Amino acid sequence: MSALHPERLGKYQITGVLGEGAMGVVYRGFDPDIRRIVALKTIRQQLGEGADAAQTAARFRNEAQAAGRLLHPGIVGVYDFGETDTRAGRVAYIAMEFVEGHTLSQYLQQKVRFSEADVASLATQLLDALAHAHDNGVWHRDIKPSNVIMTKAGRIKIADFGIARTDTSALTMANSVLGTPMYMAPEQFMGRPIDHRVDVYGAGVVLYQLIAGRAPFIGPHEALMYKVVNEVPVAPSTLEGALGGGRFDAVVATALAKDPRDRHASAAAFRDAVAQALGQPAPGAVSREAVYALPALSEYAPTERIVSPFGAPFVNQSQAPATNTTGAPPTHWDPSVLAQVEASLARHVGPLAAVLVRRAAKECHDLPSLQMRLAEQITSPQAREVFLGASSKAGGGSGGTGGSSAGTGITSLTGIGGASGGASGGARAGPPTTFGHGSGGGTFAGNHTPVNDAVLEQAVKLLSAHLGPIARVVVKRSAERVRQREPFYVLLAESAPEGVRAKLLADLRAIP
Repeated sequence: MSALHPERLGKYQITGVLGEGAMGVVYRGFDPDIRRIVALKTIRQQLGEGADAAQTAARFRNEAQAAGRLLHPGIVGVYDFGETDTRAGRVAYIAMEFVEGHTLSQYLQQKVRFSEADVASLATQLLDALAHAHDNGVWHRDIKPSNVIMTKAGRIKIADFGIARTDTSALTMANSVLGTPMYMAPEQFMGRPIDHRVDVYGAGVVLYQLIAGRAPFIGPHEALMYKVVNEVPVAPSTLEGALGGGRFDAVVATALAKDPRDRHASAAAFRDAVAQALGQPAPGAVSREAVYALPALSEYAPTERIVSPFGAPFVNQSQAPATNTTGAPPTHWDPSVLAQVEASLARHVGPLAAVLVRRAAKECHDLPSLQMRLAEQITSPQAREVFLGASSKAGGGSGGTGGSSAGTGITSLTGIGGASGGASGGARAGPPTTFGHGSGGGTFAGNHTPVNDAVLEQAVKLLSAHLGPIARVVVKRSAERVRQREPFYVLLAESAPEGVRAKLLADLRAIP
């Protein structure tokens, strides 16, 4: 082992490094008492200082307590929690079940096609495990493909209970806004009380992705919030390349209902509805053909996927290429864009940002998906929002669609829109303080005085006409990202439906 890594954590002997994330290292370990291989999650030592340190440590302990009270074949088992002194200082660790397999996100990224029977198997396995968690007073609150591991036997396991809520936990309030935006239920965005049905919604998004190959709602953060709260997703089977037939469309629609009362009453009820839609009992395991659609698991060159302490899957270091992982960026990205994103991420995760950005950029082809992938590595919700706000000002890579909205005077701050003046073809967005007036070019010498409380209240009133109750959340988060009026107004306008953006922007600019 390298001098950078300990030889032991408590009683556990360290036998290898499975991977590293922004928040910690996951080791392969050996329990000498029971003589079994374990995975050991740790927190990075630099997280022991700063304003978020106490929350980070509490969330880490919460994962051990939440998952530790569950005993189900579909949930990664937690064996032990401890702290120990090492040469690098004091380290907290969780000893957990060693799982060999790939996350569902890897299958989706590689566009693996699942049959109806396999989709039903994955969904019912996931929901059966969630039913067990709910029966034991645990809500996961972050169900997504990267937190679901499929083993070589075709069985799934849920991982990462870092933001789970238990009936005895004082770590987070029931209405806390936590989770991964693409998988969050409307009530989570709106700060309303939540219950186990947020997991029903998250599982519904996963089922939608298994059918359609994409999530029901995508886009920049504020636009995503609006869609989740207000729009009805199209039936997954109708999308291009989706699993046809529509067998599960109605079941998914119920799971994604805006009002929790209209969803399946429980994970068990959702599970039974999937089986009923299939017309027969769902297989107990996914077919071997689907499991091995990704490179076969090898005893000598394992392809372990261990979920990181705070969400995203680690890439096993045995799979890492021999070349320098911080070398040249992927060619489909503008290097200056990646440099800006890396600089923004480094404020929250340190030097590891270079590796994380380049790894994620190889699999992501547009800025919003790159942002979301990297944001999963940031544990603090506040820091995550800061990162999403800062990195969204970078220009888009070749995955951008280009072109500002003609006549709206709005230049995208997300990197999807084009340069000021309405250029097209994937041009980079102009500076946040330059706003085109449509295809004719030119700039708007906007009001760059600071946003004050009176402006915030007026903005909430104007935006509420288009977004409803979520307007106050959008205004608050936008104000946390920018504090000058003109970029603040543009950010708000982008969160509204496209047809009303020009008028909304004019009304916002008219605020005294």
